Amino acid sequence: MTEKTNSTSTASAETTRNRLRTGFIRRDLYGVAAIVIVAAAGYILFPDNLALLTRIIAIALLVLSLDLVTGYCGVATLGQAALFGSGAYAAGILSAHYGINDPLLMTLGGIFAGAVAGLVCGIVMLRAHGLPQLVLSIALVYLFHEFANKASSWTGGSDGLSGIVLDPLFGLYEFDLFGHTAYFFGVVLLLIVFALLRIVVRSPFGMLCRGIKEDPLRIKAMGASPKVALMKMYVISGAVAGVGGALTAISTQVVGLDSLSFTLSAESLVMLVLGGTGSLFGALSGTVIFMLFEDYVSAANPFHWLTMVGALLILVVLFAPRGIYGTAAGLLSRRSEAVE
Repeated sequence: MTEKTNSTSTASAETTRNRLRTGFIRRDLYGVAAIVIVAAAGYILFPDNLALLTRIIAIALLVLSLDLVTGYCGVATLGQAALFGSGAYAAGILSAHYGINDPLLMTLGGIFAGAVAGLVCGIVMLRAHGLPQLVLSIALVYLFHEFANKASSWTGGSDGLSGIVLDPLFGLYEFDLFGHTAYFFGVVLLLIVFALLRIVVRSPFGMLCRGIKEDPLRIKAMGASPKVALMKMYVISGAVAGVGGALTAISTQVVGLDSLSFTLSAESLVMLVLGGTGSLFGALSGTVIFMLFEDYVSAANPFHWLTMVGALLILVVLFAPRGIYGTAAGLLSRRSEAVE
């Protein structure tokens, strides 16, 4: 009797795991399909503004990296641009100073530089908590910015890093002035990063990071090291931000100090809150909505567009505190439960 009960429990647990696995795979496929559909729609609707769309993809990678440490781990930071800018400058320096013009090698250089910057920032920031941690992040982004400004022989200083030359992608696809190759390259990078991050956030490591956000003391009592886990996530976050920075250097063929600015860090946090923290889909949707809205209203009213952006953010915070995507997903989930 006991053996039958145990076998029944095991079968039930296995069925539940299979059902969850199927659900995860289905959501992953939906996410990939949504990215492809939105990318195709953008290409059709804005064929003459692919530079903006490529910029949106690069910033989306930055916001995804921020979501890893803030949304999933609960680390307060306003210095994520330090990781993004490190990737951009690394990719640009490889081309401008070392003649490494292969876009794939430049991207790998951006990933490595972003990961190293993430390690450095993590070592400093994780020594504090709460408000001091936030202040440390601001100090770090200013230090990175000032270092890039002073190292003008390598970075170009306030004039920006120019002289970036690109070889054809795979030796076949030239990076044209209209931005077609850069746009498709960015879409592929975003798809790869999104798929990998979906695996990371639902892995045992990802669940551990969620637990650290909720109750770090309990996680520590269970024998895990919150600091080590957060450090690993910070390195992953830096690598993702480095991809976005490298894409910026490749698509624009110039890197400026704005890629290391505090303003960029603050805007990325706004985009994350707008879409919804703790969700890769929220990070993506918040970036697209904010940047398209910003582009539209700044063109429609160049003098008062910040007022309209501010009004949008106030409305979202007041009426959709979980972000646009988070609130919409919650409503759909409750409706499906009510139907069942």
